[in-house]
Amino acid sequence: MHQLNSHIILIGMMGTGKSTVGGILAEQLGYSLVDLDAAVVAEAGMTIPEMFELHGEAFFRQAETDMLRKVLSRGGRQIIATGGGAVLNPVNCELMVNGGFVAALTAEAETIIERVKGDTNRPLLAGNAEERIRTILEERKHAYQFAHCTVDTSGLSADEVAQFILTHYRV
Repeated sequence: MHQLNSHIILIGMMGTGKSTVGGILAEQLGYSLVDLDAAVVAEAGMTIPEMFELHGEAFFRQAETDMLRKVLSRGGRQIIATGGGAVLNPVNCELMVNGGFVAALTAEAETIIERVKGDTNRPLLAGNAEERIRTILEERKHAYQFAHCTVDTSGLSADEVAQFILTHYRV
């Protein structure tokens, strides 16, 4: 299904540990780490909240797809930590499943709420963050099913999550 030494693509809701686990995997494997949101921000020259405010979510989502396509086309091996909403576009899902080994990180609502509270760089959490997280979890509950493996990060350390992914990646 996947080639060893191909990209590892991390998907999942905000606060599930994609960036942290991605850093561990990149270090252990000697792969480069790409934070897709950070790459979009760098290319656009503005923050995600600014993109949402000035151009709307659709603008950001298109920039996200364009960046995913660009990153996947690069040579070399990469750990790609996607933004939580990257799975909302079926084109992105197809790009990811064809572009590498996809690992979905999940977590209980309470765990996510604890991890992201106070983070002002998450425009989707404007207003009642706890309510928004529960709504988003419900809306996206089937969005990650295309992944090659899934791990609930709630009770695990980032190192344990990375080891789980590596075990499945190396199969």
